[in-house]
Amino acid sequence: MTKIKICGIMTKEHGIAAANAGADYLGFVFAKSKRQLSPKTAKEIIAALPSTVKTVGVFVDDSMENMVDIATYCGLDLLQLHGSEQSISYVSSPFPIVKSVSIKSDVTVDDLTFPPCDYLLFDTWHKKMAGGCGQVFNWSVLQAAGIQRPFFLAGGLSVENVKEAIELTQPYAVDVSSGVETDGVKDIEKIRTFIQRVKECL
Repeated sequence: MTKIKICGIMTKEHGIAAANAGADYLGFVFAKSKRQLSPKTAKEIIAALPSTVKTVGVFVDDSMENMVDIATYCGLDLLQLHGSEQSISYVSSPFPIVKSVSIKSDVTVDDLTFPPCDYLLFDTWHKKMAGGCGQVFNWSVLQAAGIQRPFFLAGGLSVENVKEAIELTQPYAVDVSSGVETDGVKDIEKIRTFIQRVKECL
């Protein structure tokens, strides 16, 4: 079954609701973003979560030392890197690494790069944002690439399109943030509906 990651969690209420609804991963943004939260707040939310859910820290061009310090303090399970980090800086990380690959509108299979990491994450390229722009990219590029490593699929996923996305790309996990929000705030009913829709893809 495709795993589910709800990213941009900012409150205990939303984190617990997502976990109870069946999310496998919850993402906490530590990079500059409208969804950024402090390590202290993240730690408090994570402490209230059931052990069934894994927690992911989202960073952009941060130092490995700082990321590891935050991950250790908060009790994170994975690090998600959305910047231009060089592999030499994170291959020795004590935490599993999810490395993003931004997909431009004109990308071809030959343009794709697969940095060394535990998981890849494919997201839509945006000239001003490192991730979380809420826009879909051309999934057929991934379908043609025959990717062997587990990957998260992000970028504009919603209740309306996630089944098609899973059928076309067969990801290890889907990653959603703005697609389960109303007016920029996590919507518990949308989270539950999204998770249910993914679970129907058996």
